[in-house]
Amino acid sequence: MRPIKKAIALEYGKNRAPIVTAKGEEEAALEMIAQAREYGVYVTEDPKLLALLSRLKVDQEIPAELFTAVSVILSWVYWLKGMRPGDETTAPDAGTASQGMPAEAAAMFDELSSGLDGLDGFASPGTP
Repeated sequence: MRPIKKAIALEYGKNRAPIVTAKGEEEAALEMIAQAREYGVYVTEDPKLLALLSRLKVDQEIPAELFTAVSVILSWVYWLKGMRPGDETTAPDAGTASQGMPAEAAAMFDELSSGLDGLDGFASPGTP
């Protein structure tokens, strides 16, 4: 028996914490992944995180226990785009980038994203 293909979509920028915005299995999962890629949305595979997120309902915030795992992925996505959380909802100089984030998630994001610049071959987007 082959494993069931699953997908979960998360949204973050406008929310206090990431929320599950869609879930799908088999054909629906494949369609979600195809649409995400078509629109330039980052797609990653993490079977353990998928299993934990699968327990949540659509429109449910992720629990604090998953902040670290999701922060790792979001940090990478924001870093690749040259963004910080909050950039989607605030105008330039309209406040801090982590405005509205839970303090724990903001601290994790800052720690994770600052560590990327020190890795060989990595620099913040837009830097030579």
